[in-house]
Amino acid sequence: MFDFKKVRTIDDFPTPGIKFYDITTLMNDAEEFDKAIQDMVAIAKEFRPDALIALESRGFFFGPIIAHDLHIPFVPIRKKGKLPAATFSQTYDLEYGTDIIEIHQDAVKEGQRLLLVDDILATGGTMSAAVKLVEHFKPAAVSALFLMELMALKGRDRIQGVTVNSIVQL
Repeated sequence: MFDFKKVRTIDDFPTPGIKFYDITTLMNDAEEFDKAIQDMVAIAKEFRPDALIALESRGFFFGPIIAHDLHIPFVPIRKKGKLPAATFSQTYDLEYGTDIIEIHQDAVKEGQRLLLVDDILATGGTMSAAVKLVEHFKPAAVSALFLMELMALKGRDRIQGVTVNSIVQL
């Protein structure tokens, strides 16, 4: 298991009252970052995904590496307007408004086992929107994997019909 002390916490960022978990300090330690990746790969292997889908932006630090280790396709979910071909879109609520995420319409085949990856599960809003997005593909199964999970925010309660795994629960 990676050393969670390698993740720097910053109070009142980006707004007052928020505790930000800065994973760049973990990524700056090659040995500990490798441990974190291997922790996530071990859980991912148990699910046996056909494709790995990561959420912009910090999910991109983990998703491609895990997909590479598993020898499966990597698929990005991006903010509106960042993908060049035809997309499916999903709107979701933020503390301060709404946002939209998208996935290419040809990114995944119907009936695949899909693993969704992000760095942290907080309120679950973004991941809930991602789950709704991938439902367009009629997947055989969907699982979500996070490096960290903020248990007090009960994000997993918003992610329906999905197995949720996290390496560190705070």
